[in-house]
Amino acid sequence: MQHPHTPYAARRARVAAQLGEGGIAIVPTAPAQARNRDSEFLYRHDSYFYYLSGFTEPHAWLVLTANGHATLFCQPKDLEREIWDGIRLGPDAAPAALGVDEAYPVAELDTRLPRLLENRRTVWYPFATHHGLAARVEGWLNSVRARARYGALAPEAQRDLCTVLDEMRLIKDAHELDVMRRAARISAGAHVRAMQRSAAMLRAGLDVREYHLDAELLHEFRQHGSQSPAYGSIVAAGANACVLHYRADAAPISDGELVLIDAGCELDGYASDITRTFPANGRFTGPQRALYDLVLASQQAAVDATKPGARFTDPHEATVKVLTQGMLDLGLIDKGQHGTLDDAIAHRAYFAHYMHRTGHWLGMDVHDVGSYVEPGEVGQASERRDPLSGELIQDRPSRILRPGMVLTIEPGLYVRPSEGIPREFWNIGIRIEDDAIVSDRGCELITRDVPVEADAIEALMRG
Repeated sequence: MQHPHTPYAARRARVAAQLGEGGIAIVPTAPAQARNRDSEFLYRHDSYFYYLSGFTEPHAWLVLTANGHATLFCQPKDLEREIWDGIRLGPDAAPAALGVDEAYPVAELDTRLPRLLENRRTVWYPFATHHGLAARVEGWLNSVRARARYGALAPEAQRDLCTVLDEMRLIKDAHELDVMRRAARISAGAHVRAMQRSAAMLRAGLDVREYHLDAELLHEFRQHGSQSPAYGSIVAAGANACVLHYRADAAPISDGELVLIDAGCELDGYASDITRTFPANGRFTGPQRALYDLVLASQQAAVDATKPGARFTDPHEATVKVLTQGMLDLGLIDKGQHGTLDDAIAHRAYFAHYMHRTGHWLGMDVHDVGSYVEPGEVGQASERRDPLSGELIQDRPSRILRPGMVLTIEPGLYVRPSEGIPREFWNIGIRIEDDAIVSDRGCELITRDVPVEADAIEALMRG
């Protein structure tokens, strides 16, 4: 049986091996955030810190040296505070529980850090992720320099630990993929529940609001052990679906309109991210079905393009090609103005109705870390001018997809009222999003426990 701290110890060893001789890394967790008087937001650890420690308490730091020695600073045991805030692990229990070598009370951080930094060559920490961290590192280094007369040497270089951790986090290990599959199943069940509830409430003649469906999502997340939503859930009825980052609110959900739900849970530190668009009453109208089937066809083109050896941009380009042709066919793009499919794509004529990318990395963060440029090809840049904004853009070779990467595939169409656009499509917003693990054979869609075909959605909502 695998010890619970094994994956974290293995990650620390990989990081240590990249610090170089005399390297030392400092990783803080996230601070607690005040919500209002005497109340804090639900605490969420820092992703980098959790990735290396598996530790979820606030007020903690991890220090790692190039020889693999790991030191944790954390809150001490305190009976009075534990009555109010919950049981703490404490420094005495941390080595056995987390697999670190040493642990000390966090109050000793400023005393012990300068000594840990003495005679090191390079100090690593995540740049631009924690307010005030760089200044705090400078303070510790000044303390080291103050001991120069005693032979203490301060690190000569500072390096961004994100460059190491982002590359590691981009390729998920078996433990991470297992958690993400479980998170995806929970989120899929939540979408199913919301779809069925919408149709059932309308059939019963009840007043249906966006927050009713949001409540169904939250119930299903917590019912199955998710700690929280991975992001603010989008429940958008009718025209609200044309607002990309709309939040679940109090708008009524009416018979005959579409509902777009973009929601996913977080489970054990890992996000899921699903979008489904469905008829509130369970039956698509003709115009709704025409646009929905177009988005679904574009998603399938992107799925087919998601495979090892492909570029990250390939799914987006496949989506754009299908969507643009469909928009030309349905009258959302003026053929007389833009001509051929290639011309419409070159002019970005689709942008009025499809203005976002087809996917992003997914992992501990819903928009997860990892470069979208292939590291060995960064210098191969070319310039082009955007046909819409006129902005000069540096194009670099897109990331090559490899097994273990996880990304979303989420095309959409958003049709606001506009002259020249067929009225039957006005105020329709559609997005279909699934989470995909790049596998040896192509990609594994881990969110298809909620249906995606229009006929299957209608069948589900009749139940």
